[in-house]
Amino acid sequence: MLAALMGIAGCAQGFDPDMRSLGGGFETASAARQTAQRPDSDARGVISYPSYQVALARGGESVGDVAARLGLNGKELARYNGLTTDTNLRNGELLALPSRVAESAGTGQSATTGGRGDITALASSAIDRSTDAPLGAPGTQSRSAGQASASGTATSARSAEVTTSRVADDTPEPRRHRVARGETAYSISRLYGVSVRSLADWNNLDPNLTVRVDQVLLIPPGGSVGRAVADNAAPGAGSRTPTPPSASRPLPAESVASAAAAVPASPDMASSRTVSSDPSKMLYPVTGAIIRPYSKGRNEGIDISAPVGSTVRAATGGEVAAITRDTDQVPILVLRHPDNLLTVYANISGITVKKGDTVKKGQTLAKVRDSNPSFVHFEVRKGFESVDPEPYLQ
Repeated sequence: MLAALMGIAGCAQGFDPDMRSLGGGFETASAARQTAQRPDSDARGVISYPSYQVALARGGESVGDVAARLGLNGKELARYNGLTTDTNLRNGELLALPSRVAESAGTGQSATTGGRGDITALASSAIDRSTDAPLGAPGTQSRSAGQASASGTATSARSAEVTTSRVADDTPEPRRHRVARGETAYSISRLYGVSVRSLADWNNLDPNLTVRVDQVLLIPPGGSVGRAVADNAAPGAGSRTPTPPSASRPLPAESVASAAAAVPASPDMASSRTVSSDPSKMLYPVTGAIIRPYSKGRNEGIDISAPVGSTVRAATGGEVAAITRDTDQVPILVLRHPDNLLTVYANISGITVKKGDTVKKGQTLAKVRDSNPSFVHFEVRKGFESVDPEPYLQ
């Protein structure tokens, strides 16, 4: 869900929400490998890793307050995290530090003292660090930011780096991800092969799993990020399509007789679609033409043209599994249905239901959002996998 064409930036790259946060039958061990827990901070709320540091805000603090407490430039700290100096922070909200501060000895548990990761996480992290890439662009990680030293702390920073470097191979150092426009916590967790819950816990996200453009997130060690980097896949590019079985097996010998046999005429499937009265069929969420069809890996649903403010209806009965937003604050609504089915509704506004509600087929869910062109993005998913919605619709 678990990022828009002309309205939701994620749809332009294939709207691909992550469904693993729904729990129950949708939570599988193969969805993400077990991740380590985040180390405790020191007395100042600072967590030190070999190549960078992060700080946890205290209740009632602004970005400027955190900067003053740690001896950093407030504007630089705010800019590095996509905020302003007067932005109020939640208790425990995580900020990435643009330059290193002196590490506090004997206070709390530093990330350099071993942490609480298991052997798998430690080994995975060591492999990940050997393939690190620079953090300059959104959606990539950086090691260079943590190597810069603030004026007046250069000596202590260098000392801290030497200390942490000795245990770098034994310490799980999380990757960093700078949030790009259109991304959600769900799409980011899927990108790195970690659960959305562990991503939220490590970064102390709010109950709505809100992320913002230019926010720096820690990616818990133990996911499948090493494989993603090895494949040189750009963030948001999706998974590599596996080779179909037909391409890995030799074709059978060609039969001239069968090739010459008359091919029966294909049945007219279009006629059955318009007259179907099967109650198990889904309704179109809005009335309009399909302006962008389903394409696996490119557009994981269909975009249906509809006037701004039109009613968006539930395609079939179910339960509201999730309501979230992308980085443009555009709502995304997910319904859970029997038989391991989910439906996803995006580019909407004015949602009239809440998480946990039971909805009936055809019930009003929201309105069509004001965009150009105006449309609703609709998906059907069987478990985690998207499927073509049209065969389900009447």
